[in-house]
Amino acid sequence: MKRSVRLKINDKLHDVVTDPSRKLLWVLRTELGLTGTKYGCGEGYCGACTVLVNNDAVRSCQTPLQDVEGKEVVTIEGLEKDGGLSALQHEFVQHDALQCGYCTSGMIMSATSLLKANSRPSRAEILEWMDSNLCRCGAHKRIVEAVEAAAAGTKGGI
Repeated sequence: MKRSVRLKINDKLHDVVTDPSRKLLWVLRTELGLTGTKYGCGEGYCGACTVLVNNDAVRSCQTPLQDVEGKEVVTIEGLEKDGGLSALQHEFVQHDALQCGYCTSGMIMSATSLLKANSRPSRAEILEWMDSNLCRCGAHKRIVEAVEAAAAGTKGGI
């Protein structure tokens, strides 16, 4: 049954009339036009659909809309700072931490969650945290280097 669901996404309020059990990914992409969040496996394994919910990395393909009502949701589009890239996004570019780019938004969102929880993670902590995001192109080494560089920055990567 459809009802109005109030969402706060990227610091903006949205009222969406839909089935509250609908997955967050599809509301972001179809109702709100936030297409930076990607559909990957649809099973919550690959991480391409990762967004932040109250700063925690969440697989939006598995998250019912009703579970994020009243919470802060941030997508890749919400990381923009004054019209520019976040420190982490900048390091992804600098380190060429992408190839096809399909996993990139999920990787960045997962790494953002890590850096919000731990602004100076060790390499081992980065590897463990990022292990659940998949990259078919093999850019993992550059991704880890980008996260390390962001963490070494003056703001702890974000």
